[in-house]
Amino acid sequence: MNFEGLNPSLAEFAPPLHPALEPVLDPHLNPNLVELDPEGVSLEGLPVPESVHLMEGMYSELHTAVSEVGVPVSVSHFDLHEEMLWVGNHGGHATSFFGPTLERYSSFQVNSSDDIRQIQSLENGVLFLTKTNLKYLSRGGLIIFDYLMDESEDMHSLLLTDNNTLLVAGLHNHVLEIDLGTVQETQKYTVEVPGITIMRQSNRFFFCGHTSGKVSLRDLRTFAVEHEFDAHSGSLSDFDVHGNLLVTCGFSSRMNGLACDRFLKVYDLRMMRATTPLQVHIDPFFLRFIPTYTSRLAIISQTGQCQFCEPTGLANPADIFHVNTVGPLIMTFDVSASKQALAFGDSEGCVHLWADSPEVTFNAYSRETDFALPCMVDTLPHLDWNQDLVPLSLIPVPLTSDALLSDWPAANSAPAPRRAPPVDPEILRTMKKVGFIGYAPNPRTKLRNQIPYRLKEMDNEFDTFSQVPESPIGREEEPHLYRVAKKYRKVTIKYSKLGLEDFDFKHYNKTLFAGLEPHIPNAYCNCMIQVLYFLEPVRCLVQNHLCQKEFCLGCELGLLFHMLDLSRGDPCQGSNFLRAFRTIPEASALGLILADSDEATGKVNLGRLIQSWNRFILTQLHQETQEQEGPQAYRGAGSSFGSSGDSVIGQLFSCEMENCSMCRCGKETVRVSSTLLFTLSYPDSTEKPAKDYEFAQILKRSICLEQNTQAWCENCEKYQPTVQTRNIRCLPDVLVINCEVNSSKEADFWKTQAEYSFQKAMMKRGGFDITKGKEITLGEWKDLGNPDTGHSYASVEELKNIWIPHAIKMRLTKSKELDVSNWSESDELSPMDDPESVYIYDLMATVVHILDSRTGGSLVGHIKVGETYHQRKEGVTHQQWYLFNDFLIEPVDKCEAVQFDMSWKVPAILYYARRNLNAKYNLVIKNPIEASVLLAEASLARKQRKCHATFIPLMLNEMPQAGDLVGLDAEFVTLNEVGGPWGG
Repeated sequence: MNFEGLNPSLAEFAPPLHPALEPVLDPHLNPNLVELDPEGVSLEGLPVPESVHLMEGMYSELHTAVSEVGVPVSVSHFDLHEEMLWVGNHGGHATSFFGPTLERYSSFQVNSSDDIRQIQSLENGVLFLTKTNLKYLSRGGLIIFDYLMDESEDMHSLLLTDNNTLLVAGLHNHVLEIDLGTVQETQKYTVEVPGITIMRQSNRFFFCGHTSGKVSLRDLRTFAVEHEFDAHSGSLSDFDVHGNLLVTCGFSSRMNGLACDRFLKVYDLRMMRATTPLQVHIDPFFLRFIPTYTSRLAIISQTGQCQFCEPTGLANPADIFHVNTVGPLIMTFDVSASKQALAFGDSEGCVHLWADSPEVTFNAYSRETDFALPCMVDTLPHLDWNQDLVPLSLIPVPLTSDALLSDWPAANSAPAPRRAPPVDPEILRTMKKVGFIGYAPNPRTKLRNQIPYRLKEMDNEFDTFSQVPESPIGREEEPHLYRVAKKYRKVTIKYSKLGLEDFDFKHYNKTLFAGLEPHIPNAYCNCMIQVLYFLEPVRCLVQNHLCQKEFCLGCELGLLFHMLDLSRGDPCQGSNFLRAFRTIPEASALGLILADSDEATGKVNLGRLIQSWNRFILTQLHQETQEQEGPQAYRGAGSSFGSSGDSVIGQLFSCEMENCSMCRCGKETVRVSSTLLFTLSYPDSTEKPAKDYEFAQILKRSICLEQNTQAWCENCEKYQPTVQTRNIRCLPDVLVINCEVNSSKEADFWKTQAEYSFQKAMMKRGGFDITKGKEITLGEWKDLGNPDTGHSYASVEELKNIWIPHAIKMRLTKSKELDVSNWSESDELSPMDDPESVYIYDLMATVVHILDSRTGGSLVGHIKVGETYHQRKEGVTHQQWYLFNDFLIEPVDKCEAVQFDMSWKVPAILYYARRNLNAKYNLVIKNPIEASVLLAEASLARKQRKCHATFIPLMLNEMPQAGDLVGLDAEFVTLNEVGGPWGG
């Protein structure tokens, strides 16, 4: 508030100005006043005499209370969330009063020397602005934060623009924007006219009142000046905004001094010009709009006079009221949010509450206020000494230095100190060591000085080693607090001074199959590389492939598969393949190449990413392995990409499709294309309860897709609503399915269908109807888990979260209609079925997205490894499902491969292979590198060479034979010392 217009002699509130209270204020002469405590703080409010009756609709004095005797009130504020009135004084002390009776709620010191200049209530506390700092305290007085500003600052006003942003201004030439969430200065706006003491906000502008008498209207986003009004020639004391009206009061310059201007300046914000000034009968110092039934103005003078009038009418002297102030001056004025209460603070430390009704409320919807618990000493229960079971602990024991009856002698007691709690595993996981000191960020999982109070459980943890896992996986985590199963979590390599030499991969892989190292950029595709490797025709194809391109994914994938063949359980690196992958422009255009920061932070949707990668790799391998070579652009797996018979990839995955577009005019357009994979399309149903679908139904719906869309019609010569249908002409040998579970809607669909499948499986084995909300007794569960029929059923847990089948039967009728049905692994085709038109597909692999907030998530694969791989690696002939999680490989049950708990295990890709697939293809691997490579003269400097070669190339009869020593020129090969990454 600006006090330049005051008499300087009134600014000093020394005792000589008011040596004694008036007789009506002396507590000995007036018994209605409440006696003050020795520190000058009243113990309760000063009530209005009972003879005063409030008239409905008219403001009258309701209550008076003392904040601090002799210290002027500097600011008052009605709490916007609770029924409280806040008062701050020139001594930096804040006091809150509850309800219309002004009962003292809290009182505390905000600043030791500076006065409180503005108060703003928030949901969790109250903001106090002083000259050089902004303090946020709870309503009980606890400090939440204290934001210190430069000592040269002189702050006067603040404005809350939203829940977390605050503007602070003062007598300097800039305005600070502070983020309350981070308690940081986010913006610093420079103002042309310094000295902003009042700020208001509407839905169009920020309004800033300057000490020079100007009011500037600023943009809500840029804080730039849009308009400016020269309201008063001397100084501005107060202004308010309501609707399209801006009203100001202030001082004019007269005779080298300031005189209070009795004309209120009124501005129309629609035309941005001044209207007729409003003349009042008092010296206005404060003003507020009170828009109840009309847009009334409350105009207050410093001497305690109050006048209500309309801003567009005439002021009536009959509407003047007088505030019975204790001190000579009114120092602050505020209006409640409900417009039912007014608050005045005077120069003697008293606050006066005026209201228009006895049952006044400060807010329309206030929350309940928390009060201190009452003293429990006066409410102790009565003890009956005749009862032997009455606990003596109900009697409070006074503090004493004498020995108590319950004290045991030292010989009969042993000290049992509380052990220190274990260090948070998150701190150990993120800790970096510098010398013998470890540094780690605060995980903020507990409050300061807070530890779990579980003495017995913690003692058991110290005494036993049951919480230490057998494997290093998850040794740094608490198993009972982790939702994701241990083997599905993201695995990392712990580097040491010796690099990888002392890291035991056998903890993670006890098989002879090779894993892939994850600490390479874009190694998210490791699980898909394993899927392609264990698809026998694809493995043989790429290992037979060799071309002249510098970066060929087929060549690099063949080298990687060769390394996986030779490994005996040790992990391999896909560095060459991933380097070639990063050089392909199409991969970058599709967003398949990630930065290191994106993989580390987990901001990427890995499920959607691996499905795009799956589509890209199949198309890329098809183009690179075609017999007819030529420049081809990447066209996507869903478009026509040429003759599928030219590539083994096309023979395996390609499916010829017939796309029919039917316009409403009757014109039909048929287009033939090929696709390498299918994307699941889910029904858009809002039925309650959800409908039961089999996976085969959804798969058929996705393959033979029918949709309505806008398309160009050549007959109508414009875009028309078109019905597009897709039919299949032939069946692929390998059926690739992108699950497309990218939102909670698809996840809920999978979860619902899995529940239906679980119900049907349980009804089939036990005859019980398992529905939601129905409880089953323990005996019934035991009967379901151990049926007496003699059949071998899976356990109840193995039937949960399963929707997809292990086998699918697909058939093309003579009319080229597709028939899809779920099938059993043990069933074979009947003699009536034609093997050329009826295909049985067995599930070969599933790729899932693991949702883990601690690590950012990962991708793993379940792969059914065939007999040929077991024969080469382990010398046995059988089939087994394995989990591939980078370099972690573990055998799993076949049920686990199709179990998807949608809260953390989301399906991404499914691979179904035709039964007896390997019999159709030539699986012989020939060495693609022939002896002819040694005959040609290959040199990078051949074109720049000025003289002829001085050597003779090898002849056919000079080819190296077995046992010969061959020297290799390693001029461009450098060997780097193996070592782990430096800390920091």
